[in-house]
Amino acid sequence: MSKRYRTTDVPVSGGTLRVGVWEADVPDPATAPTVVLVHGITASHRSWQVLAGLLPGVRLVAPDLRGRGRSHPETVPGSPTGMSAHADDLAAVLDHLDVDRTLVVGHSMGAFVAVVLADRHPERVSRLLLVDGGLPLAVPNDLSADEVISLVLGPVAERLAMRFASVEEYYDFWRRHPAFARDWTPALEDYLAYDLVGEEPELRPATSYDAMAADTVDMNTGTALRDALGRMHHSALLLTAPRGLFDETPGLYETSRLAGMLEALPTLNAREVPDVNHYTITMAEAGAKVVAEAVLAELSADR
Repeated sequence: MSKRYRTTDVPVSGGTLRVGVWEADVPDPATAPTVVLVHGITASHRSWQVLAGLLPGVRLVAPDLRGRGRSHPETVPGSPTGMSAHADDLAAVLDHLDVDRTLVVGHSMGAFVAVVLADRHPERVSRLLLVDGGLPLAVPNDLSADEVISLVLGPVAERLAMRFASVEEYYDFWRRHPAFARDWTPALEDYLAYDLVGEEPELRPATSYDAMAADTVDMNTGTALRDALGRMHHSALLLTAPRGLFDETPGLYETSRLAGMLEALPTLNAREVPDVNHYTITMAEAGAKVVAEAVLAELSADR
Protein backbone atom coordinates (compact mmCIF):
# COMPACT_ATOMS: atom_id res chain seq x y z
CA MET A 1 0.00 0.00 0.00
CA SER A 2 1.20 3.51 -0.80
CA LYS A 3 2.94 5.57 1.89
CA ARG A 4 0.23 8.17 1.23
CA TYR A 5 -2.36 5.81 2.68
CA ARG A 6 -3.74 5.68 6.20
CA THR A 7 -7.03 4.82 7.87
CA THR A 8 -9.07 6.51 10.56
CA ASP A 9 -12.33 5.70 12.33
CA VAL A 10 -15.15 8.24 12.26
CA PRO A 11 -18.08 8.21 14.74
CA VAL A 12 -21.52 7.94 13.12
CA SER A 13 -24.98 6.99 14.31
CA GLY A 14 -24.73 3.53 15.85
CA GLY A 15 -20.97 3.01 15.61
CA THR A 16 -17.95 4.02 13.54
CA LEU A 17 -16.91 4.06 9.91
CA ARG A 18 -13.46 2.97 8.79
CA VAL A 19 -12.19 5.59 6.36
CA GLY A 20 -9.25 5.23 4.01
CA VAL A 21 -7.31 8.42 3.27
CA TRP A 22 -4.71 8.87 0.55
CA GLU A 23 -2.92 12.12 1.31
CA ALA A 24 -1.73 14.21 -1.62
CA ASP A 25 1.90 13.66 -2.59
CA VAL A 26 2.76 17.32 -3.12
CA PRO A 27 5.15 19.75 -1.37
CA ASP A 28 2.28 21.41 0.53
CA PRO A 29 -0.52 18.84 1.03
CA ALA A 30 -2.73 21.47 2.67
CA THR A 31 -3.18 23.14 -0.73
CA ALA A 32 -4.32 19.97 -2.49
CA PRO A 33 -7.99 19.40 -3.33
CA THR A 34 -9.96 16.73 -1.49
CA VAL A 35 -12.19 14.27 -3.32
CA VAL A 36 -14.58 11.82 -1.64
CA LEU A 37 -14.85 8.33 -3.15
CA VAL A 38 -17.92 6.18 -2.43
CA HIS A 39 -17.74 2.45 -3.21
CA GLY A 40 -20.36 -0.03 -4.42
CA ILE A 41 -22.87 -2.19 -2.62
CA THR A 42 -20.65 -5.10 -1.50
CA ALA A 43 -17.28 -3.37 -1.85
CA SER A 44 -14.99 -1.36 0.44
CA HIS A 45 -12.69 1.64 0.27
CA ARG A 46 -9.92 -0.62 -1.05
CA SER A 47 -11.73 -0.81 -4.38
CA TRP A 48 -10.27 2.64 -5.14
CA GLN A 49 -6.58 1.68 -4.98
CA VAL A 50 -5.94 1.81 -8.73
CA LEU A 51 -7.56 5.23 -9.01
CA ALA A 52 -5.59 6.49 -6.00
CA GLY A 53 -2.35 5.60 -7.76
CA LEU A 54 -3.36 7.77 -10.71
CA LEU A 55 -4.19 10.86 -8.62
CA PRO A 56 -1.07 11.62 -6.55
CA GLY A 57 -1.86 15.33 -6.37
CA VAL A 58 -5.30 14.85 -4.82
CA ARG A 59 -6.28 13.99 -1.27
CA LEU A 60 -8.70 11.09 -1.48
CA VAL A 61 -11.15 10.20 1.29
CA ALA A 62 -12.92 6.85 0.93
CA PRO A 63 -15.07 5.33 3.69
CA ASP A 64 -16.19 1.76 4.14
CA LEU A 65 -19.95 2.31 4.06
CA ARG A 66 -21.89 1.02 7.07
CA GLY A 67 -22.15 -2.75 6.96
CA ARG A 68 -19.10 -3.10 4.71
CA GLY A 69 -15.37 -3.56 5.20
CA ARG A 70 -14.52 -2.60 8.77
CA SER A 71 -17.61 -0.41 9.31
CA HIS A 72 -20.45 -2.16 11.10
CA PRO A 73 -22.71 0.36 12.85
CA GLU A 74 -25.80 -1.50 11.59
CA THR A 75 -25.18 -4.09 14.32
CA VAL A 76 -26.61 -1.63 16.86
CA PRO A 77 -30.41 -2.10 17.03
CA GLY A 78 -32.27 0.75 15.42
CA SER A 79 -29.32 2.04 13.39
CA PRO A 80 -30.45 3.70 10.16
CA THR A 81 -30.13 2.05 6.75
CA GLY A 82 -30.56 3.10 3.15
CA MET A 83 -29.27 5.88 0.93
CA SER A 84 -30.16 8.67 3.36
CA ALA A 85 -28.26 6.99 6.19
CA HIS A 86 -25.17 6.60 4.01
CA ALA A 87 -25.46 10.22 2.89
CA ASP A 88 -25.59 11.43 6.48
CA ASP A 89 -22.61 9.20 7.31
CA LEU A 90 -20.63 10.89 4.54
CA ALA A 91 -21.53 14.31 5.94
CA ALA A 92 -20.18 13.12 9.30
CA VAL A 93 -16.95 12.03 7.60
CA LEU A 94 -16.60 15.47 6.02
CA ASP A 95 -17.13 17.11 9.41
CA HIS A 96 -14.58 14.84 11.08
CA LEU A 97 -11.92 15.55 8.45
CA ASP A 98 -12.70 19.29 8.22
CA VAL A 99 -13.79 19.15 4.58
CA ASP A 100 -16.24 21.95 3.82
CA ARG A 101 -17.13 21.22 0.20
CA THR A 102 -15.90 18.58 -2.21
CA LEU A 103 -16.24 16.73 -5.48
CA VAL A 104 -17.94 13.41 -4.75
CA VAL A 105 -17.22 10.34 -6.88
CA GLY A 106 -19.53 7.36 -6.50
CA HIS A 107 -19.37 3.95 -8.14
CA SER A 108 -22.40 1.66 -8.43
CA MET A 109 -24.45 2.07 -5.22
CA GLY A 110 -21.94 4.72 -4.19
CA ALA A 111 -23.24 6.87 -7.03
CA PHE A 112 -26.78 6.59 -5.64
CA VAL A 113 -25.44 7.63 -2.23
CA ALA A 114 -23.62 10.58 -3.82
CA VAL A 115 -26.83 11.83 -5.45
CA VAL A 116 -28.68 11.65 -2.13
CA LEU A 117 -25.77 13.34 -0.30
CA ALA A 118 -25.97 16.25 -2.74
CA ASP A 119 -29.70 16.54 -2.01
CA ARG A 120 -29.55 16.23 1.79
CA HIS A 121 -26.34 18.25 2.24
CA PRO A 122 -26.11 20.41 -0.89
CA GLU A 123 -23.61 22.85 0.58
CA ARG A 124 -21.05 20.04 1.06
CA VAL A 125 -20.96 18.96 -2.59
CA SER A 126 -19.33 20.96 -5.39
CA ARG A 127 -19.94 18.54 -8.26
CA LEU A 128 -20.81 14.88 -8.80
CA LEU A 129 -18.97 12.22 -10.77
CA LEU A 130 -21.19 9.14 -11.05
CA VAL A 131 -19.56 5.91 -12.23
CA ASP A 132 -21.97 3.31 -13.61
CA GLY A 133 -24.63 4.15 -11.07
CA GLY A 134 -26.82 6.87 -9.64
CA LEU A 135 -29.80 6.60 -12.00
CA PRO A 136 -32.68 4.16 -11.49
CA LEU A 137 -32.16 0.61 -12.71
CA ALA A 138 -34.70 -1.26 -14.81
CA VAL A 139 -36.61 -2.88 -11.92
CA PRO A 140 -40.37 -3.66 -12.20
CA ASN A 141 -42.56 -1.99 -9.59
CA ASP A 142 -44.43 -5.11 -8.45
CA LEU A 143 -41.52 -7.18 -7.09
CA SER A 144 -41.11 -8.30 -3.49
CA ALA A 145 -37.97 -7.32 -1.57
CA ASP A 146 -36.40 -10.74 -2.17
CA GLU A 147 -37.25 -10.56 -5.87
CA VAL A 148 -35.62 -7.12 -6.16
CA ILE A 149 -32.43 -8.44 -4.54
CA SER A 150 -32.39 -11.50 -6.80
CA LEU A 151 -32.97 -9.45 -9.95
CA VAL A 152 -30.45 -6.72 -9.20
CA LEU A 153 -27.65 -8.72 -7.59
CA GLY A 154 -28.34 -12.45 -7.98
CA PRO A 155 -25.09 -14.39 -7.33
CA VAL A 156 -23.48 -11.24 -5.90
CA ALA A 157 -25.86 -11.49 -2.94
CA GLU A 158 -25.44 -15.27 -2.69
CA ARG A 159 -21.68 -14.86 -2.24
CA LEU A 160 -22.24 -13.18 1.12
CA ALA A 161 -23.48 -16.47 2.60
CA MET A 162 -20.44 -18.42 1.40
CA ARG A 163 -17.46 -19.48 3.54
CA PHE A 164 -13.88 -19.85 2.36
CA ALA A 165 -11.12 -22.00 3.83
CA SER A 166 -8.38 -19.53 2.92
CA VAL A 167 -7.66 -16.27 1.12
CA GLU A 168 -6.36 -18.31 -1.81
CA GLU A 169 -9.70 -20.08 -2.08
CA TYR A 170 -11.40 -16.69 -2.27
CA TYR A 171 -8.95 -15.65 -4.98
CA ASP A 172 -9.84 -18.81 -6.91
CA PHE A 173 -13.53 -17.99 -6.60
CA TRP A 174 -12.95 -14.59 -8.17
CA ARG A 175 -10.52 -15.88 -10.80
CA ARG A 176 -13.47 -17.77 -12.26
CA HIS A 177 -15.53 -14.58 -12.38
CA PRO A 178 -15.92 -13.32 -15.97
CA ALA A 179 -15.55 -9.67 -14.93
CA PHE A 180 -11.86 -10.15 -14.08
CA ALA A 181 -10.82 -12.67 -16.75
CA ARG A 182 -8.52 -10.09 -18.37
CA ASP A 183 -7.77 -7.85 -15.40
CA TRP A 184 -6.28 -9.81 -12.50
CA THR A 185 -3.89 -7.55 -10.57
CA PRO A 186 -2.07 -7.29 -7.22
CA ALA A 187 -4.42 -4.43 -6.30
CA LEU A 188 -7.38 -6.73 -6.84
CA GLU A 189 -5.81 -9.38 -4.60
CA ASP A 190 -5.29 -6.78 -1.86
CA TYR A 191 -8.92 -5.68 -2.19
CA LEU A 192 -10.14 -9.28 -1.97
CA ALA A 193 -7.98 -10.11 1.05
CA TYR A 194 -9.38 -7.06 2.86
CA ASP A 195 -12.89 -8.21 1.95
CA LEU A 196 -12.61 -11.28 4.20
CA VAL A 197 -13.29 -11.41 7.93
CA GLY A 198 -13.27 -14.26 10.44
CA GLU A 199 -10.76 -17.07 10.77
CA GLU A 200 -9.69 -19.92 8.51
CA PRO A 201 -11.36 -22.20 7.49
CA GLU A 202 -14.50 -20.08 7.98
CA LEU A 203 -13.54 -16.82 6.27
CA ARG A 204 -16.50 -14.85 4.97
CA PRO A 205 -17.12 -11.66 2.97
CA ALA A 206 -17.24 -8.61 5.23
CA THR A 207 -20.44 -7.13 3.83
CA SER A 208 -23.50 -7.62 6.03
CA TYR A 209 -26.27 -9.37 4.10
CA ASP A 210 -28.92 -7.42 6.03
CA ALA A 211 -27.28 -4.10 5.17
CA MET A 212 -26.95 -5.10 1.52
CA ALA A 213 -30.57 -6.25 1.38
CA ALA A 214 -31.95 -3.08 2.97
CA ASP A 215 -29.86 -0.88 0.70
CA THR A 216 -30.82 -2.78 -2.46
CA VAL A 217 -34.51 -2.39 -1.69
CA ASP A 218 -34.17 1.28 -0.73
CA MET A 219 -32.04 2.06 -3.77
CA ASN A 220 -34.56 0.54 -6.16
CA THR A 221 -37.95 1.11 -4.50
CA GLY A 222 -37.43 3.87 -1.93
CA THR A 223 -38.12 7.58 -2.31
CA ALA A 224 -34.74 9.10 -1.37
CA LEU A 225 -33.11 8.66 -4.78
CA ARG A 226 -36.24 9.57 -6.74
CA ASP A 227 -36.72 12.76 -4.74
CA ALA A 228 -33.02 13.67 -4.96
CA LEU A 229 -32.99 13.29 -8.73
CA GLY A 230 -36.15 15.37 -8.98
CA ARG A 231 -34.42 18.23 -7.17
CA MET A 232 -30.96 17.73 -8.67
CA HIS A 233 -29.15 20.98 -9.42
CA HIS A 234 -25.47 20.10 -9.02
CA SER A 235 -23.39 19.71 -12.15
CA ALA A 236 -22.82 16.01 -12.67
CA LEU A 237 -21.12 13.62 -15.08
CA LEU A 238 -22.11 9.98 -15.46
CA LEU A 239 -19.55 7.50 -16.82
CA THR A 240 -21.15 4.25 -17.94
CA ALA A 241 -19.74 0.80 -18.67
CA PRO A 242 -20.86 -1.01 -21.83
CA ARG A 243 -20.75 -4.35 -19.99
CA GLY A 244 -22.36 -5.43 -16.73
CA LEU A 245 -21.50 -7.25 -13.49
CA PHE A 246 -20.69 -10.49 -15.33
CA ASP A 247 -19.05 -8.85 -18.36
CA GLU A 248 -22.31 -9.20 -20.27
CA THR A 249 -23.87 -6.75 -22.70
CA PRO A 250 -25.65 -4.48 -22.39
CA GLY A 251 -24.44 -2.99 -19.12
CA LEU A 252 -26.61 -1.48 -16.40
CA TYR A 253 -27.75 1.42 -18.56
CA GLU A 254 -29.07 0.49 -22.00
CA THR A 255 -28.51 3.38 -24.42
CA SER A 256 -32.08 4.32 -25.31
CA ARG A 257 -33.32 4.04 -21.72
CA LEU A 258 -30.42 6.19 -20.50
CA ALA A 259 -31.18 8.84 -23.11
CA GLY A 260 -34.73 9.09 -21.83
CA MET A 261 -33.59 9.61 -18.24
CA LEU A 262 -31.02 12.24 -19.25
CA GLU A 263 -33.71 14.36 -20.89
CA ALA A 264 -35.23 14.94 -17.45
CA LEU A 265 -31.88 15.83 -15.83
CA PRO A 266 -30.46 18.97 -17.46
CA THR A 267 -27.44 19.26 -15.14
CA LEU A 268 -26.28 15.69 -15.86
CA ASN A 269 -24.10 14.70 -18.80
CA ALA A 270 -23.11 11.13 -19.65
CA ARG A 271 -20.53 9.29 -21.70
CA GLU A 272 -19.52 5.67 -22.09
CA VAL A 273 -16.09 4.35 -21.12
CA PRO A 274 -15.03 1.89 -23.83
CA ASP A 275 -14.20 -1.76 -23.22
CA VAL A 276 -14.90 -1.98 -19.47
CA ASN A 277 -17.45 -3.73 -17.30
CA HIS A 278 -19.17 -2.66 -14.10
CA TYR A 279 -16.12 -3.61 -12.00
CA THR A 280 -13.19 -2.77 -14.25
CA ILE A 281 -14.41 0.76 -14.90
CA THR A 282 -12.78 1.61 -11.54
CA MET A 283 -10.72 -1.45 -10.54
CA ALA A 284 -8.56 -1.92 -13.65
CA GLU A 285 -6.04 0.45 -15.17
CA ALA A 286 -7.84 1.37 -18.40
CA GLY A 287 -11.12 2.28 -16.74
CA ALA A 288 -9.47 3.99 -13.77
CA LYS A 289 -7.47 6.22 -16.13
CA VAL A 290 -10.68 7.55 -17.65
CA VAL A 291 -12.16 8.12 -14.19
CA ALA A 292 -8.95 9.87 -13.05
CA GLU A 293 -9.05 12.17 -16.07
CA ALA A 294 -12.67 12.98 -15.30
CA VAL A 295 -11.81 13.74 -11.66
CA LEU A 296 -9.14 16.23 -12.74
CA ALA A 297 -11.48 17.81 -15.28
CA GLU A 298 -14.25 18.19 -12.70
CA LEU A 299 -11.83 19.74 -10.20
CA SER A 300 -10.65 22.18 -12.85
CA ALA A 301 -14.23 23.10 -13.75
CA ASP A 302 -14.95 23.96 -10.11
CA ARG A 303 -12.14 26.50 -9.79
